[in-house]
Amino acid sequence: MTDQIDSINIPSPTRRKFLNALGGLSALSAIPSAAFGNIHKAKDHSLSLVNLHTGETLNSTFFTQGSFQEDSLGALDHLLRDHRTDQVHPMNQQLIMLLHDLQQTFGAHKPIHVISAYRSPKTNAMLSSKSGKVAKKSLHMQGKAIDIRIPGVDVKDLQRAALSMKSGGVGLYTRSNFVHLDVGRVRQWGA
Repeated sequence: MTDQIDSINIPSPTRRKFLNALGGLSALSAIPSAAFGNIHKAKDHSLSLVNLHTGETLNSTFFTQGSFQEDSLGALDHLLRDHRTDQVHPMNQQLIMLLHDLQQTFGAHKPIHVISAYRSPKTNAMLSSKSGKVAKKSLHMQGKAIDIRIPGVDVKDLQRAALSMKSGGVGLYTRSNFVHLDVGRVRQWGA
């Protein structure tokens, strides 16, 4: 490779930059491909969702040509609204990408079943008063958390996949057959 660089007569500063870039690329090649799960540049990204409380379904391409699609994000926000109050809140884009990654892991043809996504403060206070398992300052109220299952996928397998992505909190609720995901600090709970 050095011979080719010399033969096309690249000046030293450019050659140095080129070799540094090659060194960086070779270092990146040593990183497992799973570590690149959060790099989403060129591909289209879609989600297939079912809201179990409203019965609504959505198949949406929310990221294309290197950017988020506002109309699709709006449709996702609507589907993931607080079904008790009908309030819509913007869902965190990192959370949407996490859902996409999980759906790709288990097969894009399997829709994600949504148990709970955005919760208004009123709904969260009501749920918290009935159960000690509902955080008073839940990330659901910020559009940064969602409770899901994927039909045909064991929730323990879903939990393991989510934990491997190290994108935030992962709670396992085997009795209720769902996994909580959020984009807060990395942590886990449940059995």
